[in-house]
Amino acid sequence: MERLEFIKTVAALPILTGTGMKLNALNKLIETNSETKQMPVLFIGHGNPMNAIEENTFTKEMRVLGNKITKPKAILMISAHWETKGTFVTAQEKPPTIHDFGGFPQALFDVQYPAPGSKWLATETQSTINKTAVELSEKWGLDHGCWSVLKNIYPQAEIPVIQLSIDYTKDAQYHYDLAKQLAVLRKKGVLIIGSGNMVHNLGMVAWDKFKEPSYGYDWALEASHKFKTHILEGNHNALINYKNLGKEVQLAVPSAEHYLPLLYALAQKEENEKITFFNDVAIAGSLTMTSVIIQET
Repeated sequence: MERLEFIKTVAALPILTGTGMKLNALNKLIETNSETKQMPVLFIGHGNPMNAIEENTFTKEMRVLGNKITKPKAILMISAHWETKGTFVTAQEKPPTIHDFGGFPQALFDVQYPAPGSKWLATETQSTINKTAVELSEKWGLDHGCWSVLKNIYPQAEIPVIQLSIDYTKDAQYHYDLAKQLAVLRKKGVLIIGSGNMVHNLGMVAWDKFKEPSYGYDWALEASHKFKTHILEGNHNALINYKNLGKEVQLAVPSAEHYLPLLYALAQKEENEKITFFNDVAIAGSLTMTSVIIQET
């Protein structure tokens, strides 16, 4: 909101009974309309849900990240684990913690991430996207692609969080173009996070190698190298058309849901911003934990 427009709006506020009520209205106006320093954008390789309760190098790096970047007003998460026909955003006041997996210890099912929702961010996201109709949803919550990451970055669960779904009927170009429309939210204190894995082929996981610190098949390492090279060179067109990048990448991305959150992050990058990788290792042969920070230099 421009300064003059803001002043006019404040002047037009009705005189409310009691100073506290007027201050609350003013604070709400500032919260929803004021611009801030542009927030960074993240892509997090979330990997095993057990990262939510285990202590390892990946979780340590996520905690460091949470202490390093500017604390956001709210978080918009694009998780590989919420696929829908159409586009939705969560709109609950208190989104539930969803345990969308099986076969793990009870301790993981006991985890709760009681972050508040944000009706403001849900409606702001809805109005920001004009590429498609965005519906408000109270049928989802925070899935493990979201809370297993945020539990390490922001363990206090005090920052409002919403999720944006991935329309599985649309191609990579569509999602990249839609993601670009979200960029304006970064100047409103919103941290945009894509959560997935660049290389993610569960059908070829070496389960006996899961506890090794770093193990990747040759094709997985080659696919990872291709992805990172194109990311650093800013060759987003190649990444959008990833199916043309060779057999290694076809093995790395047998289905799109864990890869598309990367495009949601890359679509936000501006010319003056730098890219940094962290947790850049392969695990269990066919997965990579490579994560990305995009921020102003």
